[in-house]
Amino acid sequence: MPLWQIDIYPAENEVDREGLRTSEEIHELGLGDQVSVVFARGFLVQGELDAEQAQRVAQSLLSDAVTERTVVALAGQPPLNEPPTDSPDVRLVNVLPKPGVMDPVAASTIGAARDIGFDVESVRTIRKYWISGVDDPTFQHICRRALSNDSIEQVVIGPLELEQLNVGTAYEFSLVRVPIRQLSDSELETLSREGQLYLTLVEMQTIRDHFVGLDRDPTDIELESIAQTWSEHCSHKTLAGRIHYSGVGADGTPGGDERQYDNMLKETIFAATQAIRKRLGDEDWCVSVFKDNAGVVTFDENYHACFKVETHNHPSALEPYGGANTGIGGVIRDPMGTGLGAKPVCNTDVFCFAPPDTPADQLPPGVLHPRRVMKGVVAGVRDYGNRMGIPTVNGAVYFDKRYLGNPLVYAGNVGMIPVGMEEKRVHPNDLIVALGGRTGRDGIHGATFSSAELTSESESLSGGAVQIGNAITEKMVLDVLMQARDRGLYHAVTDCGAGGFSSAVGEMGEEVGAEVWLEKAPLKYDGLSYTEIWISEAQERMVLAVPREKWDELRELCQSEGVEAAVLGEFRPTGTLHLRYHGETVGEIDMRFLHDGRPPVIREAIYQPPQTTSLTLPEGNSAEENRETLLGILSSLNVASKHWVIRQYDHEVQGGSVVKPLVGPQCDGPGDAAVVRPLLESRRGLVISCGMNPHYGDFDTYHMAASAIDEALRNAVAVGADPEKIAILDNFCWGYTDRPETLGSLVRAAIACQDLAIALGTPFVSGKDSLNNEFSYLDADGDKQTISIPPSLLISAMGQIEDIALAVTMDAKESGNAVFLVGKTKDELGGSHFCLHHGLHGGDVPKVDAAQAKTTFAALHQTIRDRLVRSCHDLSEGGLAVAAAEMAMAGRLGMTLDLDAAAGSATENLATTGLLFSESNTRFLVEVLPEHADAFEKQLRDARVPVARVGTMTDTQELKATRSGETVLDLPVAAARQAWQKPLDW
Repeated sequence: MPLWQIDIYPAENEVDREGLRTSEEIHELGLGDQVSVVFARGFLVQGELDAEQAQRVAQSLLSDAVTERTVVALAGQPPLNEPPTDSPDVRLVNVLPKPGVMDPVAASTIGAARDIGFDVESVRTIRKYWISGVDDPTFQHICRRALSNDSIEQVVIGPLELEQLNVGTAYEFSLVRVPIRQLSDSELETLSREGQLYLTLVEMQTIRDHFVGLDRDPTDIELESIAQTWSEHCSHKTLAGRIHYSGVGADGTPGGDERQYDNMLKETIFAATQAIRKRLGDEDWCVSVFKDNAGVVTFDENYHACFKVETHNHPSALEPYGGANTGIGGVIRDPMGTGLGAKPVCNTDVFCFAPPDTPADQLPPGVLHPRRVMKGVVAGVRDYGNRMGIPTVNGAVYFDKRYLGNPLVYAGNVGMIPVGMEEKRVHPNDLIVALGGRTGRDGIHGATFSSAELTSESESLSGGAVQIGNAITEKMVLDVLMQARDRGLYHAVTDCGAGGFSSAVGEMGEEVGAEVWLEKAPLKYDGLSYTEIWISEAQERMVLAVPREKWDELRELCQSEGVEAAVLGEFRPTGTLHLRYHGETVGEIDMRFLHDGRPPVIREAIYQPPQTTSLTLPEGNSAEENRETLLGILSSLNVASKHWVIRQYDHEVQGGSVVKPLVGPQCDGPGDAAVVRPLLESRRGLVISCGMNPHYGDFDTYHMAASAIDEALRNAVAVGADPEKIAILDNFCWGYTDRPETLGSLVRAAIACQDLAIALGTPFVSGKDSLNNEFSYLDADGDKQTISIPPSLLISAMGQIEDIALAVTMDAKESGNAVFLVGKTKDELGGSHFCLHHGLHGGDVPKVDAAQAKTTFAALHQTIRDRLVRSCHDLSEGGLAVAAAEMAMAGRLGMTLDLDAAAGSATENLATTGLLFSESNTRFLVEVLPEHADAFEKQLRDARVPVARVGTMTDTQELKATRSGETVLDLPVAAARQAWQKPLDW
C-alpha cells in the first residue's frame, strides 16, 4: 500500500513564522545564538492513493493554497529531503509522535479524507526542521531540549526511510499469572517498583496473603486493578489514613497539640462541612459533597452548580502540553460525570513554575526548561478549553525555583445540573457502556505514576503515563451525553480518568458487581493486551450504566452524532469484578477486597514551625526608595501581569462572562474574581476565585492555609459575592509525606482549613491531593539531590451573586471619588513581597482573625448590595501600595494616599514600610462616590469593621502617598504599568 509524504511550506513571500519562533525559543533557552531554523509541517499518508489523489489530499485538505505550498512524493524520495536553504552546514530533523501516542491531527485527517472519498488507512504527522549555524553538541542539545520531547516523540536525523506505517500487529492472547505467593519482602518491593505498581510493602504483603488464601496466584490484570484502586491518586490513602499528629500548641509549646486521626481528611475538612451543614439546618445549601466527581450546591429552583479542581502535575512535568491538555480535559469530564451529568460552563487554572529565566546549564538531568514547560502548559489548557467552547475565566500563576522538577498544574471546571439529576445509582443487570474515544496505550500506569516521586529517569520509564487529548471528541461526547441525560437513557455515568476502565467500572460496580468483556472495547490500533485495555487512560471516554431496553435508542443517538459507543459488559449482582477476554476469565476480584481490603496507612506526623526571627528593615524610607521597591514588586514574576497567559484563552464563549480576568477601560487590570452568568435566561451569577500563598508555608503552614482561604473569600466578596453562600475546594500539593515533618506540615494546614471553614461558615464541597511532588537526580559527584516543592495549598471558591448588575470591578472609575481602606493593617511583613524583593528573612507571617473576617465580609457585601461601592480591590501581594497602583493603572487614573489616615486603622504605630507593604489579610481598597462616603463609612463602623478614608482618585496619572506632610511615594502610573506588564510580555 503506497505511503505518501506531504511537506507543507510557507508560500513564496510568506514568513516562516514557526521557523522564527523556534529560533527565538532556542536562543531563549541558551542553546544557540547564531542558529538558523527553517520549518515545514508534514504528513505521512498511507492508503490506496495514486499520485493525483495524494496531491488532492495535500492541496484540498491539508494546506492553504493562498499561504502555503506543498511537495508530495512517495515516502523517502530525495526531493522531499533537499534543504530549503543555502547554508552549507544544514541538518534535517524529523520529529514524529511515537507509535501509540495519540495524534489528534492525524486522526482528524483520516476521518476527513474518508469523508470525501479517499481510501486512507493511516496517517502520522511530522514536524521538519532544517538547522544550521551550530556545532554538533549544540545540535544534539537543540534536538532534545527544544525540538522534541522524548516522552512522546521520536527524532529522526536525516531523511526518513519509511516504506510502511506501523499501525499495530494482532495481539496473541496469553494469560499471565504473577507468582506472588512465594515472594520475599524484598522481592515484593522489587515487583511493586519495577512493575510501576508503587504500592507499599504492607500493601504488597496484603495482596500476597489474599491470594494465598485463594490458593492461587493473581493474574497481571488483577494485580494492576488492585494497584490502580489502591493508588494514592485514586484512594488518597495517606490523608484518609491513620495519623498520629504532634504539633505546636496554641501557646507555641512543641507537642502541645497532639491528636490521633483514624481518617484525617474526614475528621478535619469533611468534619468542617458537616458541622456547617448541621448549623444551617433547613437552610443547608449543600447538595452533594465529597461523594461524587464534583461538589454540588444549590443555585436556583431549576439548577444546581457543581465545581471540581484537579491536579495533573507529574504528566505535565514530562510532557507539558499533553499533561495540561488532558488535565483540563479530565476535569471537564468530572462535572459531566457528576450525578446524571452537568453541562460545563467555565474553566479555571492555576500554575506553579520555576522562573522562566532559569539558565539552561543549571537544569538537572531529566528536567525540561521552565520556559518550555510554561509555554506547553498554557498551550495545552488553551487548546482544550477553546476547542470545546468553554471559557477560561479565573486563575493564577506562581513562581518559585522549588517548582523546577515538579511544576504544578491545577485545572478546574464549573458545571450546571438540573435539580433532581444530582443523584445516580447503578441497577443490577444494567449494561456497561463505553462512550467516546477509543482505547490505546496512552496513559498506561497514569494513576500509579502520579502517586510516585519523579526522578531523572521518569522521562524514559514512564512515558506511557502521558496522554494526549482530543477536545473535539470530548465536545461531541458532551453533546450526546446531555441529550441522553434528558431522554433518560442511563442510570449512572462517570468519567474514565485515572485508572481507566479499571477505576470507572470498578467504582460504579462497587455495590453490585460487574462482568466485563474486554475484547468489546473499541481500540485505536491492534496489539493491545487485555490488561492494557483495562488500565489505559486514553482520553475522552465516559462509562454509563444503561438499562437494556434503552441501549438501542442510545446507540442510535450516538450514531447520529458520530460518537462511538460500545457495550463492554453488565453490572451483575455478584459482588465480584469478573474480567473476561474472548470468553476466557482473565480476572476475578471480590469487590470488598478491591475497595475495602487495603490495609490502613498508619503515619507519624510532627510539626514545629520554624523559629520566628526579627525582621530588620532597610534604613531610609524616602519617596525614591519606596518607588524603587514598588516598581520592583510590580515587576516580580508573582505580581506582574499574566496577560500573556490570559489573552490566549477564550473567556467570552457561551456569552455568560460578566467580570472577566482583565478589567478596566483597556481590559488590562487584574480582576479579583470572575463573575459568570451560567443561565442566560437568569440574572443570577456565579463568582469564581482562588487563594494561594506558598511563601507563607515557609513560616507556618497553618497560617498559609488560613491566608489562602481568606484570600479566596475576599477576592469573591470584592466583586459582589454573598459571603453567606461561598463553597470552597482544597487542593493539597505536597512533598514526600513519608517524612513525619512533611506530613505534619500538611496536617497542620488541614487543621487550619477546619478552623477557618467553621468560623467563616464556608463549607468544603470537594477537593484533591497530589503528594510526593519531589524530583531526585544524581549531581556531578554522583550524590543524590532532591528538589521538593514548597507546601502548596490552593483554595478555590465558588460564590453567588443575586443579580449580575451588582457586580463590582477593581478598576478606578472617576476622579474625585473617595478611597477607603477596609480592614486592619498589622506588622506582618514575614513572607511578603517586600521581603522577597529585598532578600530579607524573618518577621511575622500574616494571620487571619476569623471572627473579624466574617464580620468584614458581611458588612462590605451589604455596602455593595446598597450600591455604595464604585470599585473594590483586595489587598494581597505587595499590600496597600500594589493594590493602589493596580486600581489606578486599570482605571487610567491617579490616586493620592494619606498614610496618617491609614495608620489610624493599624494595630500599632506602624512604620511607613509596614503601612505601604504589609500583606495583612481581610483588607480591601474601596472607591466610593463623595456623596456616599459618609454612609459607607458609617455602615462599616456600625458593624465594627475597621475603616479609614485614606485617599482620593485624581486625573493626574500619578500615585502619591504622604505621611506627616512629607511625600513618601511618588510614581507615574505609566511607569508602574510598564514595570507590571513587561516581565511576561512575551
